[in-house]
Amino acid sequence: MKSRIVAITIILAHFLVFSSFAQQINQTVRGTIIDQDSQMPLIGATVVVVGSDPILGAAADIDGNFRIDNVPIGRVTLKVTSVGYEDKTIPNLLISSAKEEILNITLLESVNTLDEIVIKATVPQGEALNEMAIISAHTFSVEETQRYAGSFDDPARMVSAFAGVSGNAEGNNDIIVRGNSSKGILWRLEGIAIPNPNHFSGEGSTGGPINALSSKMLSNSDFFTGAFAPEYGDATSGVFDMKLKNGNNENKEYTAAISTLGLDMTAEGPFQEGGRSSYIANYRYSALDLLDRAGLVDFGGVPRYQDLSFKVRLPINNRHNIALFGLGGSSSIDTEETDEKNENLITGKFSGQNKLGVIGLTHTFQMNDNIYFKSALAASGTENSFRFAIPDDANQFYTVDDGAISKTSLIGSTSFNYKLNAKHKIEAGIIFTGLGFNMDVDSWDDDTDVLTNDLLEKGNSSTFQGYASWKYRINEEFTMINGVHYLRFALNGNYSIEPRMALKWQMNNQQSFNIGAGIHSKLDVISTYLAKNYANNGTYTQPNKDLEITKAAHFVLGYDNQITSNTHLKIETYYQHLYDVPVENSDLTAFSLLNQTEGYTSRQLVNDGKGRNYGLELTAERYLHNGLYYMSTLSLFRSLYTTKGGEERKSAFDNNYVANLIGGKEFNVGASSKNKMFFVNTKIALIGGQRYSPIDLEASIAADRPITDELNPFSKKGDDIFRADFSIGLRRNRTRTTTELKLDIQNVLNNQTVLDEYYVRASQSIYQGKQLGMLPTLSYKISF
Repeated sequence: MKSRIVAITIILAHFLVFSSFAQQINQTVRGTIIDQDSQMPLIGATVVVVGSDPILGAAADIDGNFRIDNVPIGRVTLKVTSVGYEDKTIPNLLISSAKEEILNITLLESVNTLDEIVIKATVPQGEALNEMAIISAHTFSVEETQRYAGSFDDPARMVSAFAGVSGNAEGNNDIIVRGNSSKGILWRLEGIAIPNPNHFSGEGSTGGPINALSSKMLSNSDFFTGAFAPEYGDATSGVFDMKLKNGNNENKEYTAAISTLGLDMTAEGPFQEGGRSSYIANYRYSALDLLDRAGLVDFGGVPRYQDLSFKVRLPINNRHNIALFGLGGSSSIDTEETDEKNENLITGKFSGQNKLGVIGLTHTFQMNDNIYFKSALAASGTENSFRFAIPDDANQFYTVDDGAISKTSLIGSTSFNYKLNAKHKIEAGIIFTGLGFNMDVDSWDDDTDVLTNDLLEKGNSSTFQGYASWKYRINEEFTMINGVHYLRFALNGNYSIEPRMALKWQMNNQQSFNIGAGIHSKLDVISTYLAKNYANNGTYTQPNKDLEITKAAHFVLGYDNQITSNTHLKIETYYQHLYDVPVENSDLTAFSLLNQTEGYTSRQLVNDGKGRNYGLELTAERYLHNGLYYMSTLSLFRSLYTTKGGEERKSAFDNNYVANLIGGKEFNVGASSKNKMFFVNTKIALIGGQRYSPIDLEASIAADRPITDELNPFSKKGDDIFRADFSIGLRRNRTRTTTELKLDIQNVLNNQTVLDEYYVRASQSIYQGKQLGMLPTLSYKISF
């Protein structure tokens, strides 16, 4: 009898043990550890899951690869160490049951060693991926892009929470950095400059309502707000340096999502079992378009869009790596504008179509243990066609704007990277861009009452850029970066030589001071250089063909305090002097290109304008820890410009202040075996009132077109802009499957502050442009 009881007890014990194992879902964390400066694998470097018991960890093999199996799902923190290198902590990785976590980890060699006993320093969280950037740099992850309330998985909307950055309250994801126009932004993908990657974008703009690149395709990326590293050119306000993730080279993984914005499908995996190559691809389609085609919705102006992005990684051997990547998108909308007071009165009809395409090939050649080359070939193109019509007195519509603009770029680049030793690294590169264009734009001439051609050009030009930078780590405390960038525009032969420098003083493991300075420049859209200006006899000139390149001198001073391992304080103050700014060659207007966010102009411009931006930025942040995170930012600034007559005025972006408070909490809910996580996130933003030029109604009615005081533009300031975003959701892990249901509401209080005003010919009235109202988005995602 006793033996039976013992046997039953043993069986029950085994059952309970196996049941507990069945309830615990684990995942694999793997990747590569390399030297930050030389890109060589770090053999023997160790990765440990902090707090694991028994300890979970692994050491890198001869190729720098490591693998940790049976990592519990949820949030984990990794610590990476290697003899002779500074430690790195990777906090709060979100491990899911559906996808392996694949990391590419870089470690920085210590400059002080003695008999292999290293004076250790810990790399602070948020350190820029670009080792040549040590000031005004922000690194963001895909998980942050998807977590922040109101971001809609769009990195451009997410970065509006950073100090010094404000978004577009009317709904676009334009990025205003330190009082500069969004036209000063540079978009890069896989190290290549790309056109505006947004659907429904206008000529010359850098933003749009919806980003054409899904965040599910992104790896950790950098965003810079000033004093850029020497490799970045043709930018005066900010740089978005996006990296695509590599597909899983061992297992096939899939993600499908549906939301009120669209359908979203992602697939990744190896080409063959046991191989090193991989692919990842994403496709999205507008949900409203599908509903409209099915007859389930019925309203004017349905936005139609779709996009495709991919990356194929093809490692040849330990010396050569090739990757092919691409991005394509198309969008269109046909809409009717109606009067605010009388919805039956149609005041305008607009039709627009946009297409975007990028394809590129990158090659990395590891020449030896200290030298590597990175080269790329890429082609990109955009098409933008539009038509706008308004009614006459007989309510017959006539066209006032009609155009089609297509552009292409062929890009070739190569960079040389040489790590002399732990203290010195040299980087130099060249970038050649061949530009093609075919532009035909007609606009209504109010003086002659006919549709007149503004732009009719087909041809090509080019730009050439070269750069060199030197990183000198004087000791563990001081790092200095010096370099120069060169930009030449072949259309008119103008060029810019731009010296740059940065210095970092790491006082101790917690505190550092940074300083950066440099010259930066930005070309305007090529349509501005080629636009026509007609005389009364019908002849025309192209007055802007020889415009100089707009330039900006940046000066930044920063202080950083890693108060604890999870809390962080950052302060930066800056001054920007803009010069050679194109302004209208007339004493009767105060027109300056610094105030434009899109489009081109046929006004006669000269480079006699100037500008000043200066301010103070504060960031207090708690990184996600124990399920809680927050970030509070405050930006106080001025944005001024000088007219041709020498008068200094407030710019269109002189909002004076931007304050953000974002935060969130994750809760494990239900039984632990259910692996459910409930999350809530919020973002609260207060932005100084937007400046605009008031309409002179009587003069506009008399002239039958909008009339403003051109000597006093942006003289009116609207009320402060307040917006609260909120998201809530539930994430659940099952074996090899993760699901997420989320409700994300932008402007939950439905505030609609007046931002601008427009003259409407049809009703001879002024229309107030307002802040985008409440916009809820419900989404469901499954990964397997």
